[in-house]
Amino acid sequence: MRRLFAVAAAVAFSAGGFLWAADDATCLECHKDATLTTERDGKTVSLLVEPGQIAASKHAGMACADCHENFDAEAIPHREPIVPVNCLGCHEDLGKSHGFHPRIGALKEMGAAPDVSCAGCHGGHDVGGVADAGFRFAAARQSESCGACHTEVRESFVRSAHAGAADGPFPTCLSCHTSDVVDGSKPKLELKQAQSRLCLSCHVDSPAAAGRTRLGGKFVASWGASVHGRALDAGKGDAANCVDCHGSHDMARAMVADSRVNKLHIPQTCERCHEDVSREYMGGSHAAALQRGELESPVCTDCHGEHAILAASDPDSPVAPRNLSQQLCGDCHGSVKLSRKYGISSDRFETFADSFHGLAVRGGSIAVVNCASCHGAHGVLRSSDPASPVHKANLVKTCGQCHPGANEQFSLGKVHVSLAPGAIGGPGGTGEGTDWLVQTIATIYVWAIFCIVGGMFLHNALDFFKKVRRKVYGHVFGLADPHVPHRLYVRMTVNERLQHGLLALSFIVLVVTGFMLRFPEAWWVAGLRSLSDSFFELRSLVHRIAGIVMIGAGVWHGIYITATARGRELVRELWPRWGDLADMWGVLRYNLGLSKEKPRFGRFSYMEKAEYWALMWGAVLMTVTGAMLWADEMTMGAVGKLGFDIARVVHYYEAILATLAIVVWHFYFVIFNPEVYPMNLSWLTGRLSEEEMAEEHPLELERIKRAEAAAGSAPESRADEPHEPKPPAS
Repeated sequence: MRRLFAVAAAVAFSAGGFLWAADDATCLECHKDATLTTERDGKTVSLLVEPGQIAASKHAGMACADCHENFDAEAIPHREPIVPVNCLGCHEDLGKSHGFHPRIGALKEMGAAPDVSCAGCHGGHDVGGVADAGFRFAAARQSESCGACHTEVRESFVRSAHAGAADGPFPTCLSCHTSDVVDGSKPKLELKQAQSRLCLSCHVDSPAAAGRTRLGGKFVASWGASVHGRALDAGKGDAANCVDCHGSHDMARAMVADSRVNKLHIPQTCERCHEDVSREYMGGSHAAALQRGELESPVCTDCHGEHAILAASDPDSPVAPRNLSQQLCGDCHGSVKLSRKYGISSDRFETFADSFHGLAVRGGSIAVVNCASCHGAHGVLRSSDPASPVHKANLVKTCGQCHPGANEQFSLGKVHVSLAPGAIGGPGGTGEGTDWLVQTIATIYVWAIFCIVGGMFLHNALDFFKKVRRKVYGHVFGLADPHVPHRLYVRMTVNERLQHGLLALSFIVLVVTGFMLRFPEAWWVAGLRSLSDSFFELRSLVHRIAGIVMIGAGVWHGIYITATARGRELVRELWPRWGDLADMWGVLRYNLGLSKEKPRFGRFSYMEKAEYWALMWGAVLMTVTGAMLWADEMTMGAVGKLGFDIARVVHYYEAILATLAIVVWHFYFVIFNPEVYPMNLSWLTGRLSEEEMAEEHPLELERIKRAEAAAGSAPESRADEPHEPKPPAS
């Protein structure tokens, strides 16, 4: 046998490949014995080596001595102490490919710790290739294999939204951990930036993964422009990234009960960075409602957004002062559905939007008051709570933040008051957002506008069709009006025309700038607002200047009608008389075809008298209420919030009535009247022709002619020298 072994050994040394086979065979003479064991650390360890494992492994063709170096085959044990196999002899640069076990990159020898033991993951004699289907760390078995050591992490991962089919767009352990994204692997800022880039590489850059999210990749990518994303880019390591909010291995969809981004857990998630704000929120009514299971109650993300969270100072942020009331609070507090479900008032946003504060917000005011200005931002409490800033006992202090002169009178009246009309009721009111007196005044005004303006329209429509019919009849049958000599009569002196011009100009400016405040979203207002960010303040200034001009015109007129003979005569002739009612009835009968004779008027008809005295009444009312609204603090300090709201409702509806009266009544008689179209020129020239006098003021024309005949003087107008037009040059 010894000779046979010697011969075999000689042959082996003469052929290298056979030498290794002989060495392996020598090793396997012992190590193929299943009963061969040893004691290590008090444990019995099998020394069995399956020959088939080596042949099927990635190391097939290598000899035992390639890995187990410097062993004495004759000695038992072969070496003392046993040195672990050092894979670094062949696999030199393991650090780059094994970033998930960062200590491997710094090793010069393999150790016994699990995170630096190649055999612990790749196996020993049965080592396989990473691309082999049976590889322990193939995608399908990765979480299970890694979980052999990382048990708690595996339990979290398999329940997460990332756990899924291996052939789908779901990450495995190595999808993330081949990068340095583990706590402590690098400085905090660099770590968070690396984690964010890793998450975005799938949820934004990969169409398959991005399509798995409910709102798509753009929604996730919006984080980059948020306060958190910008802060990280600016070098602020404390800013939140994806992991801070969603977690890492336990990342779950928002619908999952224990998800960090589940609505019930959002306050706790945000609290990790915003502790003071979260504490304030948890003491408010929104948090209390959420804890009762009322899931419609808002949490942080309902107001601030989820990924695209912007600073409150950003005009595009939903919590920016100009946007908060309309884009956030109004969604819930203007919802009929929620009001019915939870018994809250649904008109809170509507009444705020119609208030001066709301109109200022809608109109683009720089100094904006919104819901949070009074109710608070995070710790919002019910108005019945004594700690609420809008509790009755705290209103003076709350209002005093912007109105230093606020006193107890400020709290007299309801805060949220609608100017909309409704059923006339008693002091009980007809709703939480109404005041019975304000609503009653609004209702009376609406009916008055409907009746008065409707009556004007009907009156003018009958007059229009009568005059058109008369003209058509004349054209068809060739009937011509009697010849009237051309002569001009003074209708308005220069003084009167200047008064009229000043009044007209200030009225038009007041109407435009006033309705700009009331209807700030109208297309023509939006166009003007786009010209300047200070447009709201400019509008307010122009409106008040126009109001002062109108008051000045009124004072001028008052002096004129008291201090001049013509002015006093003007008032006498404009004074209403019982005959005006008869004239009104006569015009109605004439326009309806029930009478062939049209009533004959003097210097002023009932139409002009009604307009003049309506103007006087409206000017006084608008001046008084306008001054009350201008001096808002003084008004509320004197007559309370209720008195201020009464002034507001009167001013608003009186403006509508005045505007419609001018358009429907005045403009008809001076512009659209078929007898004067396209315009009565007396407001420019101050004169009427004899034909116009004969048609509209026949009694006045006769009086002038009688006076002239009695005086035996040359024809002249009542005040100025007549303007006798010269014939054109031949």
